Amino acid sequence: MSRNPGVDAAWDAVLSHRPDETRAAVAERFVDNGISPTDVASVLADMGDGLYAAAAQGDEHWTQRFGGPLAVALLAAEVSALAAHLNSRASAVRARATDGLLDDFSAVTVAARLGVSRQKVYDIARSSTSGPFIEQAPGGSHA
Repeated sequence: MSRNPGVDAAWDAVLSHRPDETRAAVAERFVDNGISPTDVASVLADMGDGLYAAAAQGDEHWTQRFGGPLAVALLAAEVSALAAHLNSRASAVRARATDGLLDDFSAVTVAARLGVSRQKVYDIARSSTSGPFIEQAPGGSHA
């Protein structure tokens, strides 16, 4: 990344869902393959819908608009990394809410309302609520 002065802030923003210790290596992989922070941001903003639509069309040259097959593989992997991060964040929110429910209701009641077993309620409530997590998903907005 030192080849591109000033790019660190852009990569930090677009890869904010990545842990600090891996972000530079991920950005470097993108840079080495001619993929800009704007390219990654665009794919993450629609959660890979554009990649999927292009792949589903069946055109033999569908990867070219994204920079070729390697670029598509890297971009799709980043969508997956973001989705995993958002899944972990949602699980942390659910754990905190479920733990709060157990302050006011029995595990049996909470289980019935959530549609899970009583044991699962305890598993959910014990889940980790630690981050760090991004505050806003790409393309999302706070109401």
